[in-house]
Amino acid sequence: MRPPSESRAQLSTEQRHPASAGFDALAIEDAVSLMQRVDREIHAALEAARASIAAAIELVVARLERGGRLVYVGAGTSGRLGVLDAVECPPTFLSDPAQVVGVIAGGPRALTAAVEGAEDDRDAARADLAQLNLSERDVVFGITAGGTAPYVHAAIEFARERGAGTVFFACVPREQAADRAEVSIRVVTGPEVLTGSTRLKAGTATKLVLNTVSTVAMARLGKVYDNLMVDVDTRTNAKLVDRGARIVSAASGASRERALELLAACGGRAKTAIVMQRLNCDAAQAERALAAAGGNLRRALAQG
Repeated sequence: MRPPSESRAQLSTEQRHPASAGFDALAIEDAVSLMQRVDREIHAALEAARASIAAAIELVVARLERGGRLVYVGAGTSGRLGVLDAVECPPTFLSDPAQVVGVIAGGPRALTAAVEGAEDDRDAARADLAQLNLSERDVVFGITAGGTAPYVHAAIEFARERGAGTVFFACVPREQAADRAEVSIRVVTGPEVLTGSTRLKAGTATKLVLNTVSTVAMARLGKVYDNLMVDVDTRTNAKLVDRGARIVSAASGASRERALELLAACGGRAKTAIVMQRLNCDAAQAERALAAAGGNLRRALAQG
C-alpha cells in the first residue's frame, strides 16, 4: 500500500476526545457510561444538519418520482450502512429492489471483510457506477465519515457527468474536506471515544441520517399512511401477517378477524385491504382506486 500523500490529522473525526483519556484503564461500567455520554453528542450534530438533510430528501423524492433510483455509495462502514439501508427498503416499503441501491467499494466481499485499498480506487468507483447506467433521473448519495474517501468523491464526479443528482454525507466540516455535490450534509460528530474509529459516533449518525432519508422519502411517495407501514409485505412470515392485520385494523377500524379475512382476499396487500374495508368494496375495485390515486392510500380514500 502506498503511503498517504497528506496527513488527515486536521479532521475532527481523527482528533482525540478529551473525555476518553485513560479509556483502557476504566472499570467496565465506567467505560459504558462514558460511551453513552459521548453518544449524546450525536443528536446536537444531527439537529444542526436538519436543513441539509431535508434538502437531500427533496432531491431524492424528485428523482424517485421521475422513476429514478437512489444509489448509496461508500467504503467500509459507510458503504455497509448504505447497503443495509438499501436492502431494508423492499421489506419495509414493498419498493422495487432496484429503486434504492447500495454500492460498496470492493464489491460484495467488502460487506463481510476488509478489502484493503478499495476506498482509494477512483477508477473502480467509476466502473462500478457505469454498470448501473446512471441517468439524470437518478441520485447518487456519497457517504464518507471523514469526508476524504477517493472512491466516494470519484462516484460524485461520475454522477455529475451523467447528469444524476448528487448528495454528499460526511461527519466533518466542509472546510476540512470539500465536495462538489448538489447537497452537502455535514453531521459534525467530533472526536470518537477511540481516536479515529468512525464506526462509533460517525457510524451511528450515518445510520440515523440514512434511515431518515429513506423513511421520509418513501412516506412522500405514498408508502406510508399516518405512521403505518401500509406497503409492508405481509406474506413473508407469521410476524408480518400479524403486523399486517394490526395495520389494517388501525387504519380501517376492522377487527383482527376481519383484517385477516381482508388480507387473505387480496393477496396480503395491506393498502388494498384498508380500501376494501373503508370503501366497502372488493379487492379489484380497491386496486383500481389505488391505481387511480397513484398508489397513495390517503388520496385513494379521499377520492372514494
